[in-house]
Amino acid sequence: MDKVTLWFFNCHLFFFISAMNRKRNLIPDIFRKVKRRKFGIVEAFDSLKKKETENYEDVPNDTKAALILLASLFPRKLFDDSLPPIVLKHQLYSIVKDKTTVDRQLNEMKDVGAVRIFQFGFDTDVFGVVFSEDYKSKVLAATAASETAETVQRFLQTVLGACMDMGFSEKQMLKEFSFRDQEITQLVNAGVLTVRDVGSWWLAIPGAGRFVKYFVKGRKTVLGMIRKSKYNEVLQS
Repeated sequence: MDKVTLWFFNCHLFFFISAMNRKRNLIPDIFRKVKRRKFGIVEAFDSLKKKETENYEDVPNDTKAALILLASLFPRKLFDDSLPPIVLKHQLYSIVKDKTTVDRQLNEMKDVGAVRIFQFGFDTDVFGVVFSEDYKSKVLAATAASETAETVQRFLQTVLGACMDMGFSEKQMLKEFSFRDQEITQLVNAGVLTVRDVGSWWLAIPGAGRFVKYFVKGRKTVLGMIRKSKYNEVLQS
């Protein structure tokens, strides 16, 4: 099992265990580098709420603190630091007890432009969350030397600043934001948009295909291990 698959395996395994038993502070060894050994993820999360969220201008909340923590665990080096830290929505549910609170606070962050939410396409229930500034910086870096750089910059400045949705229609792109068909094709080729349906597109992360590939592979590995166990359970240590 290569390093990337191993990280996703541990990630899926941890959040499966966390969802089944919130009261125990369980965390795979791969995550322990971000805190002292005696701390579980819950203690780290509580500590983070008091410290790291002070760097943000608006009042921090539980969902934001959880998002910062999970983003800090993202294996940047395994993806050559080409991707922004991606947090999956169900991971937030594993840390913040109230799903309604997560949904409400995440929508509030989205509405003010602090985060972008992505639909990766392989599962309608899987959503990725990325801090907007991280997304913009990685997109600009990925397209800086390409012929699409100017179109991408315009897209980031005009569309992302005005529309917080996960996807865009042909009417929006052509009439509201004045992009030509050729420019939309450039955005798709740059990996900033991906085809949703005829005349509509999802907002995308350039290079995220590799992340999705290993995410699916890691999930299959965990589910396969659970199915093969006698009582459809996994060891917690």
